[in-house]
Amino acid sequence: MSSKVRDNEDTFEGPSALKEELNKKIKEQKVVLDELSNLKKNRKVYIQQRNSNIFFLADRNQTLGSCKKELDNMKKDLQDM
Repeated sequence: MSSKVRDNEDTFEGPSALKEELNKKIKEQKVVLDELSNLKKNRKVYIQQRNSNIFFLADRNQTLGSCKKELDNMKKDLQDM
C-alpha cells in the first residue's frame, strides 16, 4: 500500500522531481568525468556490465568520450524540460 502512496506523490511532484533526479545524475556524471580525467595514463579502467556484478577492462579514452557524450545528453535533456 505504501508503494501506491509513493506513486501518487511522484505524480503530484511531476517535472520538478524529474529535474532534481536529472540534476543529481548530472552531478554524479561530472564526478565520474573528473575521476577519469585525472587518472594516470597507465591506469586501467573497468566498466560494469548492466544489471550484473561483472566488470570488463575498457579503454580509458573511449570510456572518457562516452561519459562526456552521456553528460552532454543529460544537460540537453535538462534544458529541454
